[in-house]
Amino acid sequence: MTPHTRGGVSGATDGGAGTTWVAPPGKPPLSARMMRATWRGLPAKRYEAGWEPDLEVPAADGSLLRTDHYFPRAEGDFPTLLVRSPYGRGVPWSPMYGVLFAEQGFHVVLQSCRGTGGSGGEFHFWRNEAADGRATVDWLRDRPWFNGALGTLGPSYLGYVQWALALDPPPELRAMVVQVGLHDPHALFHRGGALQLENALLVGSGMTSQHRGFGPFLRATLWLRRHFAEMTRALPLRGSYVRGFGGEVPWLDEVMSHPDAGDPFWQGASTGGAAATSRVPTCLIGGWHDALVDQTLEQYGRLRRAGCDTSLLVGPWTHTSALQKGWPEVFAESLAWLRAHLCDDPSGLRPAGVRVHIGGQGHWRDLAEWPPASAVGQWFPAGDGRLIRQPSEATVPLAAFRYDPADPTPSIGGPLLSPAAGSRDNGDLEGRPDVLTFTSEPMNEPMDVLGPVAARLRISTDTGYADVFARLCDVDEKGRSVNVCDGLVRLPTTPAHPLEVTVPMSSTAHRFAPGHRVRLQLSGGAHPRFARNSGSGEPTLDATTLTPVRITVHGGSALELPQVRAER
Repeated sequence: MTPHTRGGVSGATDGGAGTTWVAPPGKPPLSARMMRATWRGLPAKRYEAGWEPDLEVPAADGSLLRTDHYFPRAEGDFPTLLVRSPYGRGVPWSPMYGVLFAEQGFHVVLQSCRGTGGSGGEFHFWRNEAADGRATVDWLRDRPWFNGALGTLGPSYLGYVQWALALDPPPELRAMVVQVGLHDPHALFHRGGALQLENALLVGSGMTSQHRGFGPFLRATLWLRRHFAEMTRALPLRGSYVRGFGGEVPWLDEVMSHPDAGDPFWQGASTGGAAATSRVPTCLIGGWHDALVDQTLEQYGRLRRAGCDTSLLVGPWTHTSALQKGWPEVFAESLAWLRAHLCDDPSGLRPAGVRVHIGGQGHWRDLAEWPPASAVGQWFPAGDGRLIRQPSEATVPLAAFRYDPADPTPSIGGPLLSPAAGSRDNGDLEGRPDVLTFTSEPMNEPMDVLGPVAARLRISTDTGYADVFARLCDVDEKGRSVNVCDGLVRLPTTPAHPLEVTVPMSSTAHRFAPGHRVRLQLSGGAHPRFARNSGSGEPTLDATTLTPVRITVHGGSALELPQVRAER
């Protein structure tokens, strides 16, 4: 590690260059200070924040990366946080990361990724982040205020750039905080063989507009909403986004056009391997209705197997609400981790390595690890719509429905990137003729389900082309059905006889209270969350023919729930 003479507001001298850094007098931007004033329930600030905007950091290829520097206005030896974003450096990033963490005693380097927010070069979803992150650390080493202690921080794609840097971590990197974070772009756009259409459009719109400022982002969001239905129902689907976006987005075309994770196109895209060998203490934060919760849990498992110091917090949040309603908990968790590993102050750490919110009950549970030890309970669909504990005969058809892609089964709530995510009343959805439900008797005692949920189904179709969407729901005493977790798989081309298929339904931490019932919901899709299966066998983006399909569920199917002892 390169030694430096450190400093806060007063001049600080770099021993090698002999230069002195004098903190500029500017306050953080007014928009950041106004948003900062609206937050409640956060720790008291320790320092006033200063701001040094529009610094130019040379990227790996010499392109200039626009960078803002926030700092505490005080004498002292302060560590540095690196926050790299493709979404610009204004609201909400400037107050949430620049101002708040500078007030707590950190230098914060907030940087626009190449091709965004005024930075040079051309943006690509994954090819440049590792090299540009290393180039930024090289630049930091020559700053007179850099004391050699570095942490990284941020949500969503701001998590991806952290994992990219951690593939070959610099020696100064001592802590990471990945909030509702991404590491596998393929899994963001494709799941179970189907295109996650809504995710793709939201990411495309955000990536092309948000870094230009709030006004352009708001106009793009309203324009997308106006044209969303026609974009998602167009035949063919390829290029249908252009009108809503106001132009072509080549990288979006590419990621939508390559559904196979093994395609050479995706080589080098996933940064998940960073966790498999990491020694950088890492705090992971997720939400049960976040579109990236599976990625958060995957990385937690890799870090644990690698013996890395890690913590996990999963709340009752969506991708967006984690940084809104959940921000007091997310900020406190992040701050405690960074102070422990960058400031040698572990006083804010909780004793348990894992804390999860239990849905249906509204309380938190501390655990030694995730998932906890559990017994897999099996619940079996019956021909009369019940969900029972005894398996039915494997050769017996239980129920069937007709899926028509011209009137696709709609998506309601669930793990999305949009504000429409989360638990929703599924009553109208379950009233459709193309949705099957299998429901248990009321629970006599509480049942806690913690861990990965799956549906093991025996399915046949009359055309061979279909998707199966499976959802776990909690039905209360009044009959209100609320989604807990779900998943979808595209069936391989199937003959008429039953095929056994497993539908991974993500993970959850949920309590079924006494008097509530367990429900398994099955359908042929969830549109526009997933692009509809045309039923014709044509590629998703190029299909022009819509063919209905009859889907039959057979005996021998089962819902698998990881059950643990319910705490009082």
